[in-house]
Amino acid sequence: MKVRDILIGAGVGLAAGYALKECTAGSHISPEKALKTVKENIQDHIPVNGSWIHMTAENYMKDNLDYKVYRGGISSTKEGETKQMDFIVDAKTGTILELTS
Repeated sequence: MKVRDILIGAGVGLAAGYALKECTAGSHISPEKALKTVKENIQDHIPVNGSWIHMTAENYMKDNLDYKVYRGGISSTKEGETKQMDFIVDAKTGTILELTS
């Protein structure tokens, strides 16, 4: 085998791996990004002191629609009182589907 053949094979392999990664990576956002999106969306209305999120997506049904979601929560202190709120966020888009106290 020539060095040229090895380099061509490696290049084709890298290109195929990158293409496959790009095709499969777009299905869900990361849990960290989902949590950041939730905090950014509610921070103007509720001061956020702490937050958490489950790292695995789960199935969820709302209004007869199926979603893959992340569950999490935030804590907020207002007028000396700490309040816990739970949220459900769409794992594909980062849209808040539910926010309950």
